[in-house]
Amino acid sequence: MPVPSSLEAIVSGEHRRAENIARNVSRHPVETLEFFGLKPDMTVVEVLPAMGWYTEIIAPYLAERGRLYAAHFSPDGKLPYMARVLEYFEKNINKRPEIFGRITVRHINPPDEMTIAPPGTADMVLTFRNVHNWVMAEDESDYFAAFSRALKPGGVLGIVDHRAPADASMEFMRRSGYVTEAYVNELALNAGFELGASSELNANPSDTADYAKGVWALAPSFAFGDEDREKYTAIGESDRMTLKFVKPLE
Repeated sequence: MPVPSSLEAIVSGEHRRAENIARNVSRHPVETLEFFGLKPDMTVVEVLPAMGWYTEIIAPYLAERGRLYAAHFSPDGKLPYMARVLEYFEKNINKRPEIFGRITVRHINPPDEMTIAPPGTADMVLTFRNVHNWVMAEDESDYFAAFSRALKPGGVLGIVDHRAPADASMEFMRRSGYVTEAYVNELALNAGFELGASSELNANPSDTADYAKGVWALAPSFAFGDEDREKYTAIGESDRMTLKFVKPLE
């Protein structure tokens, strides 16, 4: 079956898992990638793609003219699940070479493995719902430095993550899975980026971010199981910031 070429066709393509297509309504992939300025001839790095939700969209879009680096967990990752998730991702992309054959898998594992693409070659670095994990591990600055090294001058760093209340403390961020927009801006600024634009595409004002089990109380994790399931289902997925940063021209 031919690989679709437009983002609109790709997000509902037969190559995508049904459960992933079902989340399009919450994650707004077409609008988000268009906001970041993704083009089919770009060299792109997707950082920590996990099971490949966005990879299923970005890879076929770049398949003809672009290039995709997947900066995934290392086999030597600090936590046991990391190697397992990497293995799953690699098996999945190897099943469909016509879609995923132009992906180059790199490993990112601070502070040792941090070369996510040849320096100064990427047009765009994208990462979705990952910054909060780095904040919890206290290695967030290492990641942002790696993004700057990989990008060309004028290149774009696109970030989507769970948004904490503006007055949230660092202690709250390190346990809740939410991060303030101001702190993400600070990290990017310290790594030499400039804020290009922000969007409310992935905002959810129903998310109060005050759950005992943090962001994982909400879909798709439902950390409370069946307890108050209707309440958390009604809230929907988390309130997310969508930020576009630019590496200044030299």
